[in-house]
Amino acid sequence: MADEVLIERDGGIVTVVLNRPDRLNALTWAMWEGVRNAFALLEMEDEVRCIVLRGAGDKAFAPGADIGEFAALRSNSTQARAYGRLMHETMRVIDESRHPTVALIQGVCVGGGLELAMLCDIRVCGEGSRFGVPINRLGVTMGYPEISALIRLVGRQTALEILLEGRVFGAMEAKEKGLVSRVVPDAQVMVEAYAAARRIAAGAPLVNRWHKKFARRLEDPRPLEPREFDEPYETFDTEDFRQGYRSFLSKQTPGFRGR
Repeated sequence: MADEVLIERDGGIVTVVLNRPDRLNALTWAMWEGVRNAFALLEMEDEVRCIVLRGAGDKAFAPGADIGEFAALRSNSTQARAYGRLMHETMRVIDESRHPTVALIQGVCVGGGLELAMLCDIRVCGEGSRFGVPINRLGVTMGYPEISALIRLVGRQTALEILLEGRVFGAMEAKEKGLVSRVVPDAQVMVEAYAAARRIAAGAPLVNRWHKKFARRLEDPRPLEPREFDEPYETFDTEDFRQGYRSFLSKQTPGFRGR
C-alpha cells in the first residue's frame, strides 16, 4: 500500500488512513487507488469487524481533489473520464463493503473528501468540522454516482442546495442535513469514533453484515421474494446465535466468531 494510504490494524478494527497531512490529505490519483485497493483487500478478510476511514492529523479529513494534478490528469474530458472511473470504483467498494464502516472526520471534509465519507455507514465529526461541495467554483460537475449517493443520503432538495450554492458550512448544519451521524467536541472525535467501532466489533459480525445487506436490498424497488423474507431467520442456525443467547442468560460477554 502506498504511503499516501495506510492500513492500521487493532484486532478486528482496521483503520484506512488518508495520509497527506502536509496537504490536508488532498486526494490524488494514487490515493483513490490506495483506498480502493485497501477496501478490496479488507473485503476478503473475515476477521475484520469494522473499518474506520480517517485523514491523517487533526486538521482535515480531506479537502477534495489535489488541484495540482488537474493539468496532468484532468485537463480534458478523456482524462476526466478515466479519473472518474477510478473515483467511482473506489466509491463502489466502500459503499458495497460487507464490513461496517465509520468515517472519523476532523476538520475539513469537502468535495471528494465528503464523497468518501458519505459512503460510510456512520460519520462522526467534530464541532469545528466543515463540509460542502464547492466544485461549481471550479467549473467542474459531480458525476451521476456521486450525485446518486448524495441524494440517497440527504434527499434531492438538500443535495441540490449543497451543489448549487457551493457553500462550505459547519458541523451542526451538516447534522441537520443528514450528512453526519454524530457531532462531538473536536477533542473527542477520535475517542467517540473508535468507541463506535468497538461497539460494532463487539456485536455478532454475521448479523452486522446481514443488516448491511438487508438495508441495501431495501433501496431496490423490486418486491422482496419469499426466500429473501426467510433469510433473516438463518441467523438462528449460526454458532454466534447460540453463543449470544447463552452468554446473555449467563450474563457473560459473548465471544462471537463469525460462524
